[in-house]
Amino acid sequence: MRHENIEKNIGLMTILTLIVISVGGLVEIVPLFYIDDTVEKVEDVRPFTPLEQRGRDIYVSEGCYLCHSQQVRPFRDEQIRYGHYSLAAESKYSHPFQWGSKRTGPDLARVGGKYSNAWHVQHLIAPRSVVPESVMPNYPHLMEDELETGQLRDRMHALKTVGVPYTEEKGDLYRKNVERWGKQVAERLHIPNAKQSLLAEAKQGNFDGDPSRLTEMDALVAYLQVLGTMVDFDEYSEPKQGRARGF
Repeated sequence: MRHENIEKNIGLMTILTLIVISVGGLVEIVPLFYIDDTVEKVEDVRPFTPLEQRGRDIYVSEGCYLCHSQQVRPFRDEQIRYGHYSLAAESKYSHPFQWGSKRTGPDLARVGGKYSNAWHVQHLIAPRSVVPESVMPNYPHLMEDELETGQLRDRMHALKTVGVPYTEEKGDLYRKNVERWGKQVAERLHIPNAKQSLLAEAKQGNFDGDPSRLTEMDALVAYLQVLGTMVDFDEYSEPKQGRARGF
C-alpha cells in the first residue's frame, strides 16, 4: 500500500526520485575529490603530432572505434593478451578518448610497433589476406585518397582550446614542451609548423609505402603505430596498493 501511495502521488514520487539520484551521484563523484592517484602522473605522454592527429581523425570518421576499444582492463587475461592495463593519463590529450567496451575486433591500445607499416597497409586494404577469420571491411580507398590538410591548423587550434599544449608562439609553453619532450617534438607541436611538420614526418616514416604521395593511409598508420608507445610500462609493472587503475 505504501508503494502504491507513492506511485499515485506525483509530487512525492518526484522528490524521492531526486533524492535517490542525488545519493547515487554523490557516491560516485565525491570520492574522486579525495583520490590523488585517479590520474597517474605520466610525464612521457605527449600530444599527437599533426600527422598522428589527422590519422586519429580518420580513425574516428571511418568508425574504427565502433569495433575496437582502446581500454585494457586490469584483469590477468587482458594483460596477457594486450599488455599493461590502460592508464587514464594515456588519454589526457585525446578528445574524445577512445575507451569503450565494444570489441568486434581486438583492443588497439597497445598495437603500436606490434606490426610493420606494410602489415597495417595490407590489413586495411584487404583484412582477410592477413587475418583469414577477420570480419573487418576493406578500406582500399585510404590508399587512394589524398590526405586533406587545409584545416590542419584550425583543428589544432580547436584542440588547444580544450587544453592540448599545442603552441602558437615560442613563449613559455613552447619552452616547456622542449624541456618535457625535446626540441623535435616541440617543433611538431608548434601550430605555425603544422603542415611542414606533417609532410616531413610522412616522408620520413613512409607509412603507406609510397613516398610519392601523401594519403590517408599515411596518417592512419602513423596513428596506429604510436598507440601504447609513449609510456615505459616497466615503471607500472607491479600496481601499488591504492594506485588508480586508469578508470
